[in-house]
Amino acid sequence: MKSVALGKRTSAAEVTNISAHGFWLLVANEELFVPFKEFPWFKDASVSEILNVEWPQPQHLYWPDLDVDVAVESIRHPEKFPLISKELRPAKRSSRPAKARR
Repeated sequence: MKSVALGKRTSAAEVTNISAHGFWLLVANEELFVPFKEFPWFKDASVSEILNVEWPQPQHLYWPDLDVDVAVESIRHPEKFPLISKELRPAKRSSRPAKARR
C-alpha cells in the first residue's frame, strides 16, 4: 500500500510584532523572538518584507522578498549557530561629499 501525500499545511508562520530590536514570529503554537543583532538581514528590511514569511518545511522558514532562509532551531538557539554570512545590503553612504586631502 502506498502512502498518501500529505495535504497542504493549514497553519502558517506569522509575524506578530516588530520593534526596534527585532520581531516576534508565531510558528505553530510557539512564539519566537528574532533579534536584529543575531539576524542582521532583517534590520533594514521594510515591514512588508518582514511580514512576507513562508513556512515550507516544519523546521525551515523563508522570506522570499529578502531571499533569506532561516532554520527554526537557529532562532530558538542562535548561540549554537554562529553567524558566518555577511549582510547582503550595502552600507548606506553619507550624502556629504568627502573632503579633499592635502
